[in-house]
Amino acid sequence: MTTRRRVLYTFTLLLFLGLGGCASWFSEDEPEPAVHLVKVEVVEAKLMQQRFMLYFRVDNPRDSDLTVRGLEYRIHLGDMLLTEGEHEHWFTISPKRSGYFKVPVRTNLWPKVRDLVKMLKKADQPVPYRLEGELETGVFIAHYVHLARKGVIIPADLIPEHTR
Repeated sequence: MTTRRRVLYTFTLLLFLGLGGCASWFSEDEPEPAVHLVKVEVVEAKLMQQRFMLYFRVDNPRDSDLTVRGLEYRIHLGDMLLTEGEHEHWFTISPKRSGYFKVPVRTNLWPKVRDLVKMLKKADQPVPYRLEGELETGVFIAHYVHLARKGVIIPADLIPEHTR
């Protein structure tokens, strides 16, 4: 056996032994991380373009570190799609801890302004929202966590007291 062939054989053996351990990296009985949209901040609001900052919290219920690679998201207000996109941001969350990250969003609500005004007309009426998407985790092999959160916002809670 030549040296080159021996090196290739050894490398292949190590690769298969290493990948065999990968299956144990993603135990089925480990709880999935939870993702929460904790705040929406208006950065700039012009007629044809609006910029927001979305603040997310990721809870790691596991007994091991959780590496987050990115997020694919869709946010609906009522039946209207407000924004969607992807954000790649790598960070690690310690066991039993939470990590925070922010996602800059740029959108154009002008085509939807009529529907939006109807929805927000009664400031004391709750408006349903939905956050959907996937959180990408893992270091070497990606693992996707499906997100589906629902809630309501009360537009009056977002309006400063002196402008009502």
